[in-house]
Amino acid sequence: MFTHLSLRLRIFLFFALIAIGGSVLLIVGLVYGYMRLGEQHALSSFVIAGLVGVLAVIGLSAWIWTLFDDHIARPVERLAADLRARAHADVEGAIDQGAARYLGDLGPAASAVATYLTETKNAMALAVGRETARLSLEKSRLEALLAEMPDGVLFCTADHKIALYNGQARDILGNRVTFGLNRHVSGLLHPEPIEMAYRRLLASNDRHGADILVATIKGARLLEARIRLMWLDGQETAQPGYVLNLRDVSTGLSVQAERAHLLNELLDGVSDMAAGLPQDDAVAQRLTELAARISDRKAPTDTQWWPLEALAANDLGIALAARLERKGLTLQADLPSTRIRCDGFAMTRLLERLVLGWSGKGATDFALGIASSDTQNLTLTLTAKGSCPDQASLQTWLDQPLSPGMSGFSGRDVLITHATSAIPQDMKPDHARISIALALAQVTPIAAPPLVQYDFDLLQAEIPEALSATPLRQLPFVVFDTETTGLNPQVDEICQIAAIRIVNGRIVDSERFDMLVNPGRSIPAASTRVHHITNDMVQDAPPVSDALARFHRFADGAVLVAHNAPFDMSFLRRRETEIKARFDQPILDTVLCSAILFGQSADHTLDALCNRLGIVIPEQDRHTALGDTIGTAEAFRKMIPMLEAAELPRLGALIKAFDRHARLLEHLN
Repeated sequence: MFTHLSLRLRIFLFFALIAIGGSVLLIVGLVYGYMRLGEQHALSSFVIAGLVGVLAVIGLSAWIWTLFDDHIARPVERLAADLRARAHADVEGAIDQGAARYLGDLGPAASAVATYLTETKNAMALAVGRETARLSLEKSRLEALLAEMPDGVLFCTADHKIALYNGQARDILGNRVTFGLNRHVSGLLHPEPIEMAYRRLLASNDRHGADILVATIKGARLLEARIRLMWLDGQETAQPGYVLNLRDVSTGLSVQAERAHLLNELLDGVSDMAAGLPQDDAVAQRLTELAARISDRKAPTDTQWWPLEALAANDLGIALAARLERKGLTLQADLPSTRIRCDGFAMTRLLERLVLGWSGKGATDFALGIASSDTQNLTLTLTAKGSCPDQASLQTWLDQPLSPGMSGFSGRDVLITHATSAIPQDMKPDHARISIALALAQVTPIAAPPLVQYDFDLLQAEIPEALSATPLRQLPFVVFDTETTGLNPQVDEICQIAAIRIVNGRIVDSERFDMLVNPGRSIPAASTRVHHITNDMVQDAPPVSDALARFHRFADGAVLVAHNAPFDMSFLRRRETEIKARFDQPILDTVLCSAILFGQSADHTLDALCNRLGIVIPEQDRHTALGDTIGTAEAFRKMIPMLEAAELPRLGALIKAFDRHARLLEHLN
C-alpha cells in the first residue's frame, strides 16, 4: 500500500501514527479514570493532564523521529544511492561508512558488497572478453567496408561467399536470382580472375590489393574491380576475406579500346606512308616526325585507362603452367619476381590461347622467359620448338574471345589495353618465339581509409508511437550549457554556448557544438572572473540570434539536457521569436535527476554530482561552457542506468517524477 512512498516519508508516517495512537490511548485512559472517579470538580485536572500528556507524547515522538531520520533514514537512503551508483554508473570509490555509523554492521557490509561487486565486474570483463573481441571484429569489418561505399561493394569470405553487399553492387550485377548473402560469387561473376588474384595476394601477403577485370554471368558485361584482402586484428579464420569494389566499365572500356586501336592503326598508316616516300622528301620527314611525336606523347597514357595490377612475373608463369597442365601441355617458366603492370587473368588467357593455337601447328617444348629488361619495361618471350607462326594464324588466335564468358574481349583487346604487341620471330635451329613487351609496375602505398563514425544499433531501433514511451537509452540527447554576462535573463545575454550529443547511451565526441557569442553588450568583470570570457574574445563572434539559430539546427530532433535547465532555457526562449524557431523538444534537468537518485537533502551542484559519480572536470575547464557540458553529459550518461534501476526507464515516467522535485529548482533560481 505504501511501497510507492519514499523511506523517509514512510518512517515519518510511522512515528506520526505512534504519536496519534499514543495520544488517543492517553485520552481514553484519562476519560476512563475520570468516569470511575465520578467527581466533577476533578474534570479540569484531567483535561490539563490530558493536554500535557498529549503534548509530551507528540513532542517525544517528534524528537525520536528526528533522531531516527538523521541517523537511520537518511543514511539508509544515502547508502542505497551509493550502492546504486556503484552498481549502475561504474563508480569505484569506497563507500563512506561514517554516515552509516549508527546502522551497526550495515555500513561495513555495504562497503564489502561494493568491493565484491567491483571485483566481480572485473572478472566478468575477462569472461566476456572473447565476445567483445568478436563484436569489435565485426565492427572493424563494417567500418572498413563503409569507407569503400561509393562504388558497388562486396565483402566475401575466404571461400568466395558473399557476407555483405551494398545497393550499388546489386544494381551493377543485376542478377537477383543468384544474388544474396552466403551465395557463391560464381553465381554473379566469372570467378577465375577473382580466385587467381586472391591466391596471388594471399601468397605474397600483399596489403595493397589489385585492379582486375571481371565479367558478369548475366550479359557478359565487363567490370573494373579492385580486390583487397581484409587482414583484421583478432580475426578468427586462418585466411582473410576480401573486398571487391565494382564499377561497370563495359561501355567505356570498349570505346576506349576501339579508339586506341584506331589511333594505332592511324599511326601505323602514317608510318607506312612515310616509308613509301623518298627519304629526302619533306613530306616524308614531316610525317615521320609527326608519327614519332604522337607516339611519344601517347605512350605514357596507353595503359592508364585500363584496370591493371602490379603482378609478379613469376606468378604469371606459375598460373600459365597450371592451366596448360590441365590441358595436357607442359611449360617451362623461368621468370623473376619483378613486378609488371598487367591484367594477370587476361594475360594468362592470352598466352594460353597462343600456346594452344601454336601447338595445333605442331609446336612443342614451350618455355616462358625474358628476353630483355630495363628500368621501365620487360619483354616476355614465349619460345617453342617448331616453325614461326605466320601473321594470319597469329591474328586468328588474337581475334578469338579469351573465354566464353568474355565474348566481347579478345586477345587483340588484351594487347591494346597493355599498349603492346605480339611479335613472332624465327630462332635457329628450328625454334621460334613470340615477344610481348610489358611495363614495369610502380607500387605506391595506399592511403589509410577515412574516418567512419557510426552506431549500428540505430539501424535496429523502432520508432515508438509516443515519445513519452521511449526508453531513455533509445533517445538522442543534446547536453548543453551556456555562459552569460550575468544572472538576470531579462537583461543579460549569452556569451558562450556549447553542446554535445548522446546517442544510444553513448557520448559522440565528434559531434560537438562550441561557440563564443557576441552578447551585444559589455561583459562585467565579475562575470569574466567566473568564466574567463573577455570582451576582446567575443568582439568578432556571431551575434546571439545567429548562434542560437545554429544551435537550434544542431539540437533539432533531440531531447535537451542541462544542469539547472530553467536558467539556460530562459535565455534561449527569449530569442525564439527573433530566430523564428522554437525549442519545443522535451527538456531534462540533471539537478532533478540527482534529487530523484540521491534525495533532496543532498548537494546537487554540478561539482557535487560529478564527485559522487567519479567524474573529474579539469580545473581549467570548470565554468567554461564546453567543460561543464562534458561533465554534465558524463553525469547524465551514468545516471541513465541508475534511473532505470529506480524504475524510471522511460521519458514520460522521468518527467512525471520531476514534478515531485520542482520546488528544488524554484529554490535554485
